[in-house]
Amino acid sequence: MPANPNPIDARALGKVAVLMGGRSAEREVSLMSGGGVLAALRSRGVDAHAFDPAERTMDELKREGFDRCFIALHGRFGEDGTVQGALELLGIPYTGPGVMASAVAMDKLMTKRIWLAEGLPTPAWRQVHSAEETRAAFEALGTPMIVKPVREGSTIGLTKVMATDECEAAYALAAGQDPMVMCEQFIAGQEVTCPVLGSGTSARALPVIRIVAPDGNYDYQNKYFTDDTQYLVPCGLPPGEEEAIQALVLKAFRALDCRGWARADVMIDARTRRPWLLEINTSPGMTSHSLVPMSARATGLSYEDLCLSVLATADLDNPAGARRP
Repeated sequence: MPANPNPIDARALGKVAVLMGGRSAEREVSLMSGGGVLAALRSRGVDAHAFDPAERTMDELKREGFDRCFIALHGRFGEDGTVQGALELLGIPYTGPGVMASAVAMDKLMTKRIWLAEGLPTPAWRQVHSAEETRAAFEALGTPMIVKPVREGSTIGLTKVMATDECEAAYALAAGQDPMVMCEQFIAGQEVTCPVLGSGTSARALPVIRIVAPDGNYDYQNKYFTDDTQYLVPCGLPPGEEEAIQALVLKAFRALDCRGWARADVMIDARTRRPWLLEINTSPGMTSHSLVPMSARATGLSYEDLCLSVLATADLDNPAGARRP
């Protein structure tokens, strides 16, 4: 089946705001994502305009007659339900999951609690409030251990702890980004990611990408600013593993009531080959190093048509509140 069998009428999408920048720690990446999306939409004939919520007030979207928004914001104040709530009040459809799904997915603890309740595999964790509790978590979870802020992305504030004497600095780094800090069992093995496009029963998982980072360190620098990380698609996993991961990611997507699009990160235990869900990103990156465009390309869907397809899914939690033409 072609990746995009139904042509989309760009003119019917109306005046579009590409929300980019914002006030989160991921502002720099968001500007790169938004710039790419803006150029792609314009190349397909969409009346698209840049809009930075850090520099303008949200009510300007309504005053200037925008019909829908492509959210290219990352992190807090963009991916966490706050902007989605504002757009619900304005009655302007937007890309990606709604208010509740966005807020839950941004909160790694709440995400894990829901996945656990749904019987989906995710590494063991502890919420911590001090360096002392971090040391106790290290004793419980084992070596190595991941320490990270609960409500940040792009590995910002994350530390891989190898020894007890590293716990204090790791906690301080994470707490500097978010007062909510978590420790997580480290799964040794292969790191993969899998995007989802669509909603409900029509949602489909795209090809899995296997990530091979220098020294296994897939940090902020290696994600966005170097060419040293390898992204393998086809992923080259043993027979049946890719399909199993795609099925798992679809369950994770639906468990949080996501819609539109998202991307889930998964670790495959090297010893047991069991996949473990790490987190789900509800406003995935769209930079030159980003993974959703890479996976979509493997199905024959270009960057430009991916942006157009995502934009066409823009919706509201409460469509009855949308402005009438």
